[in-house]
Amino acid sequence: MTLAAPLGPDQIAALVPHQGTMCLLARVDAWDAQGIVCHATNHRDTQHPLRTRSGLLSSCLIEYAAQAMALHGALRGGAAASAARPGLLAAARQVRLGLLKLDDLPRLHPDELRIEATCQAADERQLLYGFTARHGATQLASGRITVVLQPQGHRA
Repeated sequence: MTLAAPLGPDQIAALVPHQGTMCLLARVDAWDAQGIVCHATNHRDTQHPLRTRSGLLSSCLIEYAAQAMALHGALRGGAAASAARPGLLAAARQVRLGLLKLDDLPRLHPDELRIEATCQAADERQLLYGFTARHGATQLASGRITVVLQPQGHRA
């Protein structure tokens, strides 16, 4: 995978429907037609939008992966990204979580999450991606996500 220059938060926010603090990704380091590598640094934020009374549960990594998928779709769409069809997360399968809460992660330098998403299948109706999430050398989560695309011309 390659990328001429990393994409930062402003470029990411311009390409995904998630805005404000719900835009979870901080940087794209690489992408190609098959996949994307993103990083996030907000997992220790006490105001994280997905934080519960129990903390930031590792199941939230599914949302990080879904946003990486959406970003990958927009980047693959290039100039047509503004016309990219929205989708709905339909299923998360074979998900494996390595810990209960992201709050339990040790502090590293850099203290960031690495989210990788790889397109495994795609047609005009749905997408299937595999994903992994890591913190340093530790794999935190992996699985597969299915997104059902809304029909052409459909408005949410």
